[in-house]
Amino acid sequence: MRTRVTDMLGIDFPILAFSHCRDVVAAVSGAGGLGVLGAVAHSPEQLDVDLAWIRERTGGRPFGVDLLMPSKYAGAKEGGLDAKGLAAMLPGETREWIDALLERYGVPPLPEKEAAADERSGRTLSVDPRSFSPLIDVAFRHRVGLLASALGAPPAWLVERARAEKIPVAALAGKLDHAIAHRDAGVDLVIAQGTEGGGHTGEVATMVLVPQVVDAVAPIPVLAAGGIADGRQVAAALALGAEGVWCGSVWLTTHEAETSPVVREKFLAASSDDTRRSRSLTGKPARMLRTAWTDAWEAPGAPDPLPMPLQSMVVADAQRRIHRVAHQGDNGARQLVTYFVGQVVGQMNAPKSSRTVVSEMVESFIDATERLHGILGGES
Repeated sequence: MRTRVTDMLGIDFPILAFSHCRDVVAAVSGAGGLGVLGAVAHSPEQLDVDLAWIRERTGGRPFGVDLLMPSKYAGAKEGGLDAKGLAAMLPGETREWIDALLERYGVPPLPEKEAAADERSGRTLSVDPRSFSPLIDVAFRHRVGLLASALGAPPAWLVERARAEKIPVAALAGKLDHAIAHRDAGVDLVIAQGTEGGGHTGEVATMVLVPQVVDAVAPIPVLAAGGIADGRQVAAALALGAEGVWCGSVWLTTHEAETSPVVREKFLAASSDDTRRSRSLTGKPARMLRTAWTDAWEAPGAPDPLPMPLQSMVVADAQRRIHRVAHQGDNGARQLVTYFVGQVVGQMNAPKSSRTVVSEMVESFIDATERLHGILGGES
């Protein structure tokens, strides 16, 4: 499977795996694809540890790092605020509504020691240049094979530095305007992600979006994302003009994934109808599993989600409380617990290794292309 993307990144298969789990990243890179570590919640110190760990286990094969670089976020006018400054912007009424929601579902508070430790950590999502620049420094120091922006066009200084150090830069686009902005920013790859995808995503379907983006940003190579979990969908993406795929959801039920047992069980039982685009976790529209949590935020009387990163801050304590006890039987926390996932969750019916997922993608891609070759009158 040779495309411009495999040549650019030095990989065997044009399959890129986004994951917050370093084990998945290492496994996919080791299998011939490119694992990309989602690092928006990392500290520079933890990212340094994780990238060193991945490199030790990939035998010199390339891997990447993914960050969020939005143009609109709380504190943007100030160039970014620290955790204390952001915390001062959190409205008390939103906290009260969340506390009432958890009380209604019988979710207990965190033990005092855990709550105090969380408060002392002071971590927020690194979405402003002041906070994500140290992460980029770590990524460059480790000579990653790709830097990706999952949200927002990469700033000019990053593109210039990456070009000087010969590290490709990619950016995700949920609509045509985003793709054009990425093209104008000078990225090496544009990732066209349809609304089917998990996490932050727009409203346009992959089948519609990919050829539009391919035409608009040519000759820049395009990766297709959203609704891709097997080789038939990889073949469809390449038929649309993409030169590879970017997958996230399919890795969430692999053996290596850090997905909690309760969420994994929910994913394995879910259909493609069981996801929603919701601002309830990050403040920006993101596709996730529909649960009592997402329903509550859509119900009359619910507060409006806050801008990024305030929403993730205001729900952080609640999410820790929910995940802490969701495994303890059929309780309210289990009804509330959710996580980001795309519509391909309906295909994710059995746990597998990440290496197996890559192998099966390649095998079913071959089957799909041979079938098409037969339809066109070639030898089957």
